[in-house]
This record gives sequence, structure tokens and C-alpha cells, in this order.
Amino acid sequence: MKKENSIFKKKDGSKFYLIAFTTLFLLLIARIIFFGNTNPLVLNNPEQKAPIELSFSDVLRRANDIKTMEIKKDDVATGVLKDGTPYKATITYNPELLEKISKNGATVSINNKDSMWDGIARWLPILLSFLFIIWILRMLRGGGNGGGGITRSLIGQNPTKITTGKTKTTFKDVAGIDAEKQELMEVVDFLKNKEKFKALGARVPRGILLSGEPGTGKTLLARAVAGEANVPFFATSGSDFSGIIVGLGVAKIKEIFELAKRNAPCILFMDEIDAIGQSRSKHTINDNDREQTLNQLLIEMDGFSNETGIIVIAATNRPDMLDAALLRPGRFDRQIHIELPNLEGRKDILNLHAQKYKLDEHVNMLDVARGTTGFSGADLENLLNEAALRAVHVGHKTVEQSDIEEARDKILMGPVKNRKMRPEDIKLTAYHEAGHAFVGVHYSNVTDPIHKATIVPRGRALGMVQHLPVDDKVSMTMEEVRANLSVDLAGRAAEEVFFGKNKITTGAASDIEMATHLARRSITMAGLSDKIGLVAVNQVNAFGQKISLENASEKTAEIVDSEIRNWLDNAYKDAKNLVSKNKVVVEKLAKALLDKETLSGDEIREIVLGKKTTKKTSKKTNAKK
Repeated sequence: MKKENSIFKKKDGSKFYLIAFTTLFLLLIARIIFFGNTNPLVLNNPEQKAPIELSFSDVLRRANDIKTMEIKKDDVATGVLKDGTPYKATITYNPELLEKISKNGATVSINNKDSMWDGIARWLPILLSFLFIIWILRMLRGGGNGGGGITRSLIGQNPTKITTGKTKTTFKDVAGIDAEKQELMEVVDFLKNKEKFKALGARVPRGILLSGEPGTGKTLLARAVAGEANVPFFATSGSDFSGIIVGLGVAKIKEIFELAKRNAPCILFMDEIDAIGQSRSKHTINDNDREQTLNQLLIEMDGFSNETGIIVIAATNRPDMLDAALLRPGRFDRQIHIELPNLEGRKDILNLHAQKYKLDEHVNMLDVARGTTGFSGADLENLLNEAALRAVHVGHKTVEQSDIEEARDKILMGPVKNRKMRPEDIKLTAYHEAGHAFVGVHYSNVTDPIHKATIVPRGRALGMVQHLPVDDKVSMTMEEVRANLSVDLAGRAAEEVFFGKNKITTGAASDIEMATHLARRSITMAGLSDKIGLVAVNQVNAFGQKISLENASEKTAEIVDSEIRNWLDNAYKDAKNLVSKNKVVVEKLAKALLDKETLSGDEIREIVLGKKTTKKTSKKTNAKK
């Protein structure tokens, strides 16, 4: 059974004092607002005359005109004159004056009693202060149940949530990361059979750090470990241990580890641990609370004995930011990096998520997997959901292959743009994409097969040619690099061949950027240039990104720039030469695009090669307009 609880949910009397304090405070405000004037002569009566203000000298002078007078202990006198006019006066207590007024027939009375509201107004602030002090003292004692109570109450409801009980997620619900699951089977085996580990003196890892791109399944994998071992699963986030109040993080760390110890053996999962586990620095300013929280986490993990059965699993997208003390053996002993799924992994993930949707029987998951290189598990689930939404929108009874392809194009390129384009722009776009498609088919023996070409605008692209990898590539040969550079620049080459140099457009900007990036990486990092040689002229900066020419001299930088230009110029000449020699075929492709807007890979190959093909492909966006 699974339920959500706060790790600081305790039964104590602190809420009673807080409620009492608030109630009395509101009563005091009400007394001031609604009962500030207790003069009984001010009545809601249209016939009642407004009271007049009399000074002490007026009272002396008009003593014969007074009919009634009531004197309160604060020397405020109220009453009515003989003509019926109410009055209010401030007088000094004088027996002779009162005797004079009484002899003239006036009724004089002295009221020394306090009203109910006067008593409340006198004692309420004292009572409020007393309750507030009691509340503070109870919070300092932790509400009678441990430390950290003052910080908990000051922030109100604690945001940290944990999932208690047995999770139903198992390794069957995790696909595409078989190697990582195998790594964690030791943990499951330990939780199920401790004795065989103890017999050999083996110690199970106290902590396991899962790292990887967002959406690769780190949280799901942690839940599956708990479900597979059939032990309680407690989940929290690193950001839950930080707050405005100093010391809040330390109290929360203590609390969640106490909870885990009471429910051992169990899995304690901490997501986004880099929020509190960042490397400590001597130059850190105003970050003492986070460092104290990290220190407390280190202490708690170091205090585990081998028999507790508590295994901490943490997840982060930035393992390079974590403090070295957190990663040492005895704390997070094992680090598991979860890669983006490969072709077979993507297919397994798609098949797993497809069970939730009603798919057409002709949907080919292998083609979908080929067309989603670089997608994480979360991306693939979102892809199928977008496809299902599209199927509902167009009225399909099942999710068809066309729905999935449309969803994929929408995710990668953006939605279809209903923009008005000039006829000459549409024509130029068609020839641009025809150039990409023709050169792509020409180099089909070394580049990825073409999936489709379209001149339907999406996002910022006016058209695109999609290539579908047959399998996952981890490297490229020199031949493949040069062929891909020619394919990238073939669109610009077609513009110049068919419309002239003065008619080329800025539409090839993304193609040039892609080609430049490929050439620069090949020259500066892969050692594919004879002039640069087997020298890496890039370094990894503090954030794990590549900075070009960071450790190169000015002379080397000039050579690199020259080499990149030469590579791109040669690729452009090659693409331009191919398009020029085959203008008839390229023009036929362009006219077919103008007629149909979208051509499949088989249709493109039929036009270029002059024969029908049955080769199936999938995707990788290689050229955009």
C-alpha cells in the first residue's frame, strides 16, 4: 500500500498555541476597529441629536443647564442638557462642582467599573505575549519530538514528501538500459539475501549515484530496485533540504535518515542531489547553510553500519559538480552513468510505452526507433503521446505510422507553419531541397538513407530532407565526413546553379552552421587533417563543454581556420559539380516537390536512379532550409 506523508508530520500541541495566539490577536484587532468608541450616546437613531463637546469652563458656566451627568474613572463625563442635547466633556474631579450641579436638579453619578472590552484590552496583550513565549519554547524543544521544530513551524507545512510502502514498479517496467539494471541486481540480491554476502564478508554499496541526461529513467530505475527487492521506498529531492531558515536542511536530513532507519531495510532515493551536494569552496559567500546540510548528509551516510540495510540512491544530471567527499568509498561507492538508449533500447522503450496506446497493426517500431536517435526514454513516451493526440485530432481510430511521423517532425522541427510565401520563394526552396536530396542519394553508399524530403514549412525551416540511420553510429570515417559536408552544402549549390550567384539566399544558414561544426570537430578533435595532425586543440572547460582552440597558438588557430575553409570550399565545389552535371534530374526532383510538397525516400530514389526501390528508412534531420 502506497501513501504520501510529510517527514515532519508529528503530533504535538504546537498548533494549539498557534491557533490560540492567532484567535486572540484577531479579537484584539476587532476590539480596536469595532469597539474603539464605547460612548453609549452615539446611537443609530435619526432623531438623536449629535453630542456636543464641552470644555471644563463650559461645564462651570452652564452648570444650571445640565440635566444628567455620568462621570467615569478616566474623567470623561457624558450626559444630557435640559433641552435634550447630549454632551461629552472632560472634567477634573471636584466635589464642590458636583454638589453645585446636583443642587440645580441634575442627576450626577460616578462609574468606576471597567467594561468587558476594557478588561480584554488590558489583559489580551499580556495573554498574547504569554502564548507566544510558550509556542517559541515548544518549538525550540522540537515540538516535544526532536530537533528542528522552530524551523519547521516558521515555514509552515513542510514541502518534503516521501512515498512510503512497497512500490509496484519492477525491472519489467524499465526498458532500454539493460546494462544499468544488471549493475543494480547486486543491490536487489543483497536486500533479499543478506546472509550470503555476510558469509564472505562482502559489504554492499552504501550509496549509488545515478547520472545521465534528463529523462533517461534514473528515478524509475531507483523505484524499480525497491520494487524488485520488495522493500520500502522513500523519495525526496535535493531542493527540499534548502530554505530561507538557517539550519532547516540539517534538520530535514536528520529526520529523513531517522525515518529510513526505523523502516530498514529500505531504499532512500534523493533526486537532484547536486542541489545540496555541490563542491565546497573557500570562496563561497553566504552559502553556509548548504554546506552545513552537505556536512550533515556526509555524517549520516558515514554513520551507517553494514547491517542497517539502508541503501541511498541519488540521481543527478551534473555529477561533475558534486563534492569529492560525497563520492568517496563508504558513501556513494558506485557510480552508474545512464546513457541515452541505443537503437535496440529505443525499440524496447517504445514497445513498453506502446502498451498504453491503441496502435495500428502496421506501425513499425523499428522504423520509429531508427528515426529517434538521441531521444531519451521520456522523449519517446512523449512522442507516442503526441502521436495519440494527433490521431484523435484528425479522427483516426488507432494511432497510425503517419501520426507518429508527424509527431516526431513536430518535436524536432516545430509545428507546420501556415505562412504565406511568394511563389519564387517556394520554387527556390524546392530546388534547394532537391539539391540536398540528389547529392544524398549519390552518396547513399556512405551516408544515411533518405527518409523523405518536404517543402512544408516547420518552425524556422522552409523545408527539410530527413535521413534515417540504419543503426547507431559512434564514429565517422573520413569518407563519410566529406560526403556529409557535400550533402549539407548541396542546397546552396543548387540555388547558385539554377538561379545564379546573385539569387542565392540566407536559407542555407543552418546548413553552413552544421557543416562548419562537423569540419571543425573533425579537424581539431579527431585528427583528420594532415596540416594539424594528431593534435587535439580543444580542452574540456569547467562545465564539460568543448571550447574551440582554447589551448592553441595564434598560428595554429590560423591554420585551423584555413583548413575549415578549404574543407568546406572543396565540399561545395563537389556538390556544385554534381548538381551541374545532373541538372535535368535535380530539376525533375524540384518539380515533383512543387507538385506533391513531400516525397518519400523511395520516390526520391525512383526519380534519381530511374527504377523503383523498396528500401525502407527512418530518420535523422541532416539538411534544413
